[in-house]
Amino acid sequence: MFKKTLLGALMLVVLSSTAWAQQPKVEFTGIIGWTLSDGVSGDPIKALNGQTYDRVDPKDSVNFGFSLGFFLSPSAEVGFLWRRQATQLEVSGTSTDTLGDMNIDGYHGYGAYYFGDPEGKARPYIMGGLGATHYGSVSYSKADGSTGTTGTGTQFSTTWGAGLKVNASPNVGMKFGIQWTPTYIKSDAEGWWCDPWWGCYVIGDAQYSNQFEFVGGIAFRF
Repeated sequence: MFKKTLLGALMLVVLSSTAWAQQPKVEFTGIIGWTLSDGVSGDPIKALNGQTYDRVDPKDSVNFGFSLGFFLSPSAEVGFLWRRQATQLEVSGTSTDTLGDMNIDGYHGYGAYYFGDPEGKARPYIMGGLGATHYGSVSYSKADGSTGTTGTGTQFSTTWGAGLKVNASPNVGMKFGIQWTPTYIKSDAEGWWCDPWWGCYVIGDAQYSNQFEFVGGIAFRF
């Protein structure tokens, strides 16, 4: 009886492994959605137009991109995610003005976990990733009629999300989710911290630019 039970268990493992080996493991997803953005504040600056500005923010706008993932198991996925927010940069203070068009690109490696039956029609998921956010240049008009261009910048960022994947077939599905990408920009001096052993240090107040995204997409597995 023991030998028969052991043999049955081994056969089940082999059959399960064979079935998983035959399933598609690579998934490409085209993504589109909407981003709610915020920027950072700083020291007041008086511009040539007479207005004083102390804050910059990207406007809320559409986002698009793709992810390419590899399934390590029926539930665990690792991959690469790129998304772009096509937006405009806004400056505010005593007045609010649009500076010009700007692209914000996110590049993140990620890991995701899908809950529920691998053969089920709907599977909730969570994901998290590490990478960088790139802020493109902005072309703008100066008060004297000439034009200027801002510099670009790339900062470390993380990304976190959750959602639902609906499978229309073993090879095609749809994803609906939310995603949050905080990007460190700078730290402002907040005060001093002192102790009797190490002396005194300036305490920094970190500022992050945040992107809150509502996303959807079509996924193809092969």
